[in-house]
Amino acid sequence: MKILYIADLVGKPGRVMFKHHLKKIKEKYAPDLVIVNGENASHGFGLSIKNAKELFNAGVDLFTGGNHSWDKKDILPLLETENILRPLNYPKAAPGKGIAYVDVEGETLVVINLMGYYTMPMVDNPFTMIVDEVARLRDKGYNNIFIDFHAEATSEKRALFAMLKGKVSAICGSHTHVGTDDLVIDEGTFYVTDVGLTGCRDNVIGMDVKQPLDRFLTSVGGKFDVPNSCKKVLQGVIFTIEEGRCTDAFKIKAYDEREVEISQQAYRE
Repeated sequence: MKILYIADLVGKPGRVMFKHHLKKIKEKYAPDLVIVNGENASHGFGLSIKNAKELFNAGVDLFTGGNHSWDKKDILPLLETENILRPLNYPKAAPGKGIAYVDVEGETLVVINLMGYYTMPMVDNPFTMIVDEVARLRDKGYNNIFIDFHAEATSEKRALFAMLKGKVSAICGSHTHVGTDDLVIDEGTFYVTDVGLTGCRDNVIGMDVKQPLDRFLTSVGGKFDVPNSCKKVLQGVIFTIEEGRCTDAFKIKAYDEREVEISQQAYRE
């Protein structure tokens, strides 16, 4: 099975890039499943019902989330009924689910959304939780396992990879909106610290530059905003899983309306 994962789709510019390029990506690389981290898809904060339907209709098969999963309250009922995940390690009383079982060409892919500790809301320990969860899944015969680890600290992401390599198929980091170049396949597990953002690229993490600069210069907070007009980028990864092990992985990137290209192949240990 071949999976396309696009991380941190930010606001209308991100939705525009996704809708513009997805058909060409499918024609060129033929992914069997499209997963998008959509927690910033509605003007940078959360995912609304309107934008969820827009992106499902455009070709998203499943959404993952993060600390902004709750920003648009109208989406909460859909967390219970649709392929929209929120981090698994939120308290059990929180709406929605953090794990999905998806049929891909007659095989089951288990998708897990997990969130880190550093600078994040209060959640259960992701490390102790995921060890038990992966053991449970493997005991039940599920070997195709993908984790979107939504975390600020690169050390948390790398530690999770060190702990789970050889036990899951892929771990992709999200949240920082800054793509990293450490794609690797080790013991059959694909890993990248952060896939990066899909949206505006000529500002600060997809947001208009004014408010971040004001915050740094004055230490006074304010509302971040997604620009109406900007230079845009699409970033994602495509990885292939065979019998629970990743056999190939690479990063794709597109600037504005230019052709989508492979920007980096995963290194094999």
